[in-house]
Amino acid sequence: MTNRAIAVIGAPLDLGAGRRGVDMGPSAMRVAGLGRRLGALGYDVADLGNVPVAQAESLADEGPHDAKYLPQIAATCERLGELTGQALANGETPLVLGGDHSIAVGTVAGISRFFRESTRKIGLLWIDAHADMNTPQSSPSGNVHGMPLACCIGIGPEPLARMFGFSPKVDPANVALLGIRDLDKTEREIVRNSGVHAITMREIDERGMRAAIGEAIAVATKGTAGFHLSFDMDFVDPQYAPGVGTPVRGGATYREAHLAMEVICDSGGMLSIEVVEVNPVIDEVNRTADLAVELILSAMGKKIL
Repeated sequence: MTNRAIAVIGAPLDLGAGRRGVDMGPSAMRVAGLGRRLGALGYDVADLGNVPVAQAESLADEGPHDAKYLPQIAATCERLGELTGQALANGETPLVLGGDHSIAVGTVAGISRFFRESTRKIGLLWIDAHADMNTPQSSPSGNVHGMPLACCIGIGPEPLARMFGFSPKVDPANVALLGIRDLDKTEREIVRNSGVHAITMREIDERGMRAAIGEAIAVATKGTAGFHLSFDMDFVDPQYAPGVGTPVRGGATYREAHLAMEVICDSGGMLSIEVVEVNPVIDEVNRTADLAVELILSAMGKKIL
């Protein structure tokens, strides 16, 4: 990347998930040497600490049954959006550490608003085992971490979809959803009708990662200033990344995941990045967090030669 300044922002939120533990993800990635290893690549790294988040133990109830903890998640996302936008204004590349995937609403909102002020739009590359396109009406669980991509394209719960007063944050035609393999029945229809360009794991199996990621980048960069990369660690097979919020067998291999990040880096189109759903509670000696850091390094330009 030509921009050598990085702002690391932790978002230790787990209110959007059904399983606890991903709130420790930012700490786990820092313990794995994120700042030091980025510095070794020649980056100027400023760690801004963590966005304040509400803790489930301090809340009287979980709120709406079809979008649990929605007010608290929206408040966290607004704070995060302000920080990511300010990082861009300071000439820094935002690197957000999750937390569950609901934090992506805040990241994308802040980045989209920043470029919108200069009449430019962004693309979105969403790499995930899940589509994250449920709405309160379709969600079987009411967990908001299954809704953030829907919010980014303007069809999720209004406090998130209308954050900062505009919607959608990203034109669905510039959204590429890569690696999906576990969708709810009602969610499939939402994806088909959304205008988002979805590439399933079967397509990756048949065509190869190089072709799939190239197609996804083309979608996210067509007519845009560049793209935000939202990377859920459950994209990687649990054999390599056991400590994730919602593990699903049949994911990307270690090398497929690195290839995707390396090609993303080569494209020169990445504006910002977040890595989410690292869960140290079910991890093995922090190896999922270590892999997350390795993948970030590949996205930021680490080469084999």
